[in-house]
Amino acid sequence: MDEPLKQLLTLGRGYFDKKQYAQAEQYLAQVVEQNQSFADVYNMLGIIYHDQGQFARAQRAFEAALRINPSYTEAALNLAVIYNDMGKYAEAKEVYQGALAQQKNGPGEMDPYVKGKIANMYADIGNVFSSNGAWTQAIEEYQRALALCPQFVDIRIKLGDALRDAGRHPEALAQFEQAIAQNPAFMPGRIHYGIALYSAGRRAEAVQVWEDVLSRSPGNKSAQMYLNLVKEPGGKAEQAS
Repeated sequence: MDEPLKQLLTLGRGYFDKKQYAQAEQYLAQVVEQNQSFADVYNMLGIIYHDQGQFARAQRAFEAALRINPSYTEAALNLAVIYNDMGKYAEAKEVYQGALAQQKNGPGEMDPYVKGKIANMYADIGNVFSSNGAWTQAIEEYQRALALCPQFVDIRIKLGDALRDAGRHPEALAQFEQAIAQNPAFMPGRIHYGIALYSAGRRAEAVQVWEDVLSRSPGNKSAQMYLNLVKEPGGKAEQAS
């Protein structure tokens, strides 16, 4: 590699690492004009284009990275994310399954980065089902995500919400209780637990949960809003019948 190209590459990677994408793009674009053999440069450009909302350009960049290095797991997963964002769910599934097949960490093992990427993709698909009221399918996708990354409390809350809306109240409450146990300081978990209790007809317990949120997080607008909703006109909380 000649020195000018090496300098462009160093500058581009440096700006990329600092998430200064506009500057990084200027240098990385010059690199690929002169040399098309750097898979990581195409991957970085794909991430930049994705950040800019240029999904078609991002797709082409990730595909170029994979042509150079078919075993480039990060580029494959990034391409799968782009497909998912574009609604190409079959293509996304095919790509990330291919990425899994490329894993070299041994049978039954997966890189944590890969796990996180795929878990979030399952959750994204779950969100699509959930937004259309397809609770059974949403629950399945969230469960797949949590099978990979059980520590992702935000996904556990989404699973709890989907179970609640499907009328599966005991299962929903169990998910929220687990989320609270995993991260007691995460107030959305407690607020959604209160909603699930209220939906299950356990209003007094829901009120206690939201009041507890306010004691932990004074001025919490969501907790106060739900408390206001369940108060009777006289100011007393409704009781379960």
